[in-house]
Amino acid sequence: MPRGRYSLHDPHDRTPLAEEHFQCAPGPSGWRYVSRLTAPSGDHHGSVDLTLDELGRPLRLELHAAAWQVRGAALDGVTWVRTDPTGTEATEGNVRAHAFTGTSPAFLVATARLLRLTPSTAATRVRLVAFTDPVLAPRTVDQSWTLLRSEAHPTDNGPLIVDEYQVTALDTGEQHAVHIAGDVVLAAPGIELEDLESPPSVFP
Repeated sequence: MPRGRYSLHDPHDRTPLAEEHFQCAPGPSGWRYVSRLTAPSGDHHGSVDLTLDELGRPLRLELHAAAWQVRGAALDGVTWVRTDPTGTEATEGNVRAHAFTGTSPAFLVATARLLRLTPSTAATRVRLVAFTDPVLAPRTVDQSWTLLRSEAHPTDNGPLIVDEYQVTALDTGEQHAVHIAGDVVLAAPGIELEDLESPPSVFP
């Protein structure tokens, strides 16, 4: 069960945004990721709880940020309920999309798991609902994912397979690289892996 810490920063000016302390593991239903976030000041910043089924679809999502809350799942596309800080109002949303995304590295692992690309697979388009900070506002985004290469890197625990993806935002054409090993993001825009207590899990 990998445990560790990511640092999140603005990908444009590298302003620190938060630290995300996480643990994740494959399980009977698929894969689960839980984390808590702390602001640079040390204050509690939010949390992520994401469970995928064996096909990579979101069985359950629960996000907290700035007293806002989102609960969601794959249902007729993806469906979610967003609750305001007072807890008095809740709005429901539904989009014909494949999954969710956001600032957490969990969503990059989840999308890669959903698509299951190989280096010979053509660029694959995916529609996602992104929950944007600081109030978890939903926004539908279209991306294209390509697995450029998978490389084995020697470690004390045996070879570590690192997948390098090219992700393209289809509305702007902006491209960036994402490096994932098992269920851990090694590098991506705005994300740095600062600490990892055990090796990444290997999906069957």
